[in-house]
Amino acid sequence: MRQRTRQALLIVSALLFPVTFYYLSPAVILMGASEGIVTGSFVVFGLLFLAALVFGRAYCGWICPGGAVSEAMCPIRNRRVTRRWLSWIKYAIWVPWLGLITTLFIRAGGLMRVEFTYETWHGISVSSWQGLIVFGVVVAVIASISLLVGRRGFCHAACWMAPFMILGRGLRDRLHLPGLRLKARAGECISCGACTRGCPMSLDVQKMVAKGSMTASECILCARCVDVCPKDAIFLRFTR
Repeated sequence: MRQRTRQALLIVSALLFPVTFYYLSPAVILMGASEGIVTGSFVVFGLLFLAALVFGRAYCGWICPGGAVSEAMCPIRNRRVTRRWLSWIKYAIWVPWLGLITTLFIRAGGLMRVEFTYETWHGISVSSWQGLIVFGVVVAVIASISLLVGRRGFCHAACWMAPFMILGRGLRDRLHLPGLRLKARAGECISCGACTRGCPMSLDVQKMVAKGSMTASECILCARCVDVCPKDAIFLRFTR
């Protein structure tokens, strides 16, 4: 039931993607920064960081439209992503991008005003043929990277939003703040490997259970490992 709910939320998010597109755009925030404008995407990225202090990367697993597109490619390309260096590519993209945003704001004289619906039409992102073409290209890129790399390949290698949540979750752990976490009872594990096989982020969940550490930067708290475990050895809990 939980996975059906998650899939339903991802489908709804994907259907709404033409509306929310600019609020998640790495380009629109640059356009706004050049004018000293705090755009919707600026606000959303900040909220994702703050939300991660409590919910980790649950947004990725339950709501993200890009994640929905990437996961939709799994039936076609369901290969586990075992090359961990691929996950570092997104940081190579994110760091200079963040630096460029900062530079543009400085050149514009700082944060001048907030315009949440910047570049949208009455709050709707895709409202023209040109916008539809750009949207289609972005969706095609997400799908193509996912098909090339493997399970949720775009999330691993190219997502510009993931680092915000990874940093937020990391700060929570460093400060020992309460939040939603995966937990495990290693003694209940029968080493069947169902959790590892089912993980959409290709984590070696069985190994994590054995080590007694369920913390992983690429975990999206989708709870699939929880639901496929025949012994209920893995569970979600709100704790420190």
